[in-house]
Amino acid sequence: MATESVNTEDIALTQHDFEELREDMSASPLWNRDLAPTSIRERTWSTWNLAALWIGMSVVITTYTLAGGFIEAGMNWWQAMITILLGNSIVLIPMILNAHSGTKYGVSFPVLCRASFGTKGANVPAILRALVACGWFGIQTWIGGMALDGLFSAMSGGWANMGGGASVLGVSLHTWLAFFLFWGIEVFIIVKGIEGIKYLESWSAPLLLFGGAVLLIWAAWRAGGLGYVLTESSRLQKEHNNFWTVFPGALTASVGYWATLSLNIPDFTRYARSQKSQMMGQALGLPLTMTAFAFIGVAVTSATLLIYGEPIPDPVKLMGRFDSILIILFATVIIFAAQLTTNMAANVVSPSNDFSNLNPKLISYVTGGLITALVGILMMPWKLMSSMGAYIFTWLIGYSGLMGAIAGILICDYWVLRRQRLDLVGLFDPRGRYSYGSGFNWRAIVALVIAVAPVVPGFLRAATTPGGQVTNPNFFDTLYTYAWFVTFAIGFVLYYILMSNHPNLKGE
Repeated sequence: MATESVNTEDIALTQHDFEELREDMSASPLWNRDLAPTSIRERTWSTWNLAALWIGMSVVITTYTLAGGFIEAGMNWWQAMITILLGNSIVLIPMILNAHSGTKYGVSFPVLCRASFGTKGANVPAILRALVACGWFGIQTWIGGMALDGLFSAMSGGWANMGGGASVLGVSLHTWLAFFLFWGIEVFIIVKGIEGIKYLESWSAPLLLFGGAVLLIWAAWRAGGLGYVLTESSRLQKEHNNFWTVFPGALTASVGYWATLSLNIPDFTRYARSQKSQMMGQALGLPLTMTAFAFIGVAVTSATLLIYGEPIPDPVKLMGRFDSILIILFATVIIFAAQLTTNMAANVVSPSNDFSNLNPKLISYVTGGLITALVGILMMPWKLMSSMGAYIFTWLIGYSGLMGAIAGILICDYWVLRRQRLDLVGLFDPRGRYSYGSGFNWRAIVALVIAVAPVVPGFLRAATTPGGQVTNPNFFDTLYTYAWFVTFAIGFVLYYILMSNHPNLKGE
């Protein structure tokens, strides 16, 4: 992959065109260095870099525990694997479609949104996406902090007794210290910028795959063989629902897991060397890695049931069962790398650009990243991860409804109505064609609101039900389990109807 070169046929403008564009538009209030289209010289991400990006983002504790949540609800292990593979194969489609504009025009997600939502209206989908990323940033930081907390507790008995067992908001003081230590490391990386993320992902991917393989081999060896472990996985079931009862929500949750990245993937593919690089990198890195690491999670959790007499679905807690400091240190390094690579790529890049889009002249990429880090704490990640049911049926499915509607509008606008043609100057002109007069394209806003409306009643019921699963679902509860699919379809069709004859489309 190192010999991969930039394919200029996949890129709309030459290096000279980019330089002229920057000179012409640098004074625009919609322009800053971070939101500007990437030039030919900045297209340094190869197929391996993009595949490594997805390996780094997929190998994370929330992936490890995902299939276990499906099994708890009533699936067996192979049904959970098929569901995750199918969900990630489905979300790969909008992922690649939205990625195209990033590679062709070098634009980030909030800049792409200007074409459909307006130069000011783009802030609506951008901030919705940013807030979800802030929630995820908090979740992954919390898990990373827990790993450090486990390491320090194993190394020193006094760590767990810090402050005489004092707690804040029901959380031990030592856990808070570990959380903010991990948070501080992430803030340091945020200040380094996006190029550092490329190297972080590329170097971490092999380590994460090795760590996962070691964990699986250990579990199979200690529990008496992989086949026996998988047979015993049925003991993880807490409920015995029919497969088809659990499947819709589980599939939507699997799609929703990366529905966020299916929107802001241009933030990364704007650095890709070609369309082939972005498509192959994503296809190789996403579905198989997600499924493989979820499988490791199921197998190891089942093995702990045989080894310790109880299931331990959280690898951070499993780490505490080992006596060797070296093993605990190795496990901490793997968990640390997993949480760090996912958070830096999936939950910092997008909101940094999204917050920057609010006021490009005042908010840079780094400033946007620092805002993300602060909001992530305020969203109380320890509450979002209070139970697997709440995590899957409220958090994942809930925000997938928002992401699906936005994805439907963006794909309809770029692929169907504009046929992959954009006016780059217009995207940075506050009075240009994408301003729609007032800066807002009300048609996109209306399509978004109407698309999301049908799944809101089901979300409210799930959010107020312990565990997120409604016992006697009504029509709106059932509709909610398909949230991403429902809102994507409505958003796509309604936006097409409202925009199909709009004069803004002429000349593209």
